[in-house]
Amino acid sequence: MRHFRRRIPILSLAALAIALAGCATQSPPPPETAVAPVVPTLPPAFPPQDIVGRWGLAAYHVDADRTRIEAAAKQSCGQPYVISLGPSGGVMMHLADQPTPTELALKGAPGGKTYIGPREDPPGSAQDRVVEQFDGRMLILRWMDPEVQGRYGTMVYVRCGPEGAKQKTAAKPKPKAKPAAKPPA
Repeated sequence: MRHFRRRIPILSLAALAIALAGCATQSPPPPETAVAPVVPTLPPAFPPQDIVGRWGLAAYHVDADRTRIEAAAKQSCGQPYVISLGPSGGVMMHLADQPTPTELALKGAPGGKTYIGPREDPPGSAQDRVVEQFDGRMLILRWMDPEVQGRYGTMVYVRCGPEGAKQKTAAKPKPKAKPAAKPPA
């Protein structure tokens, strides 16, 4: 019995250690995953047909270059970027790093914002572009994905004249007619 009494503290410690080890191996409850708020898709600020047409295209990375790039976009109408209507009512445009155009939707969002991107994605998704400005003659789009924005920059589209139409230039003044010589008297 004396031998057993010596072992009681050791057995108690061993039992306590096993109990604590069991607690230590229990995994904590999984953290609640943060669910991104769903942004409702609203009507866009303008219909898709308003951006259909031929556009001069250029891009800038620094806001100070915007005016110069707008002029460069206008000059690129010799090789215009064409936006057409898609079969489901969207517009045919390129996604980042895609060689062929894809049908994209115009998606409205709270605050009067309009996004252009895949129809199945909510407004403001990574493949979307936000419309920074649109007045019918100029369209400025910024990529939502910061990495893509860093590579491609802010896109400036300037509407080109109708196909085959010459760009208007300032008319040169006609030379004045010389007065008729006076008949000899």
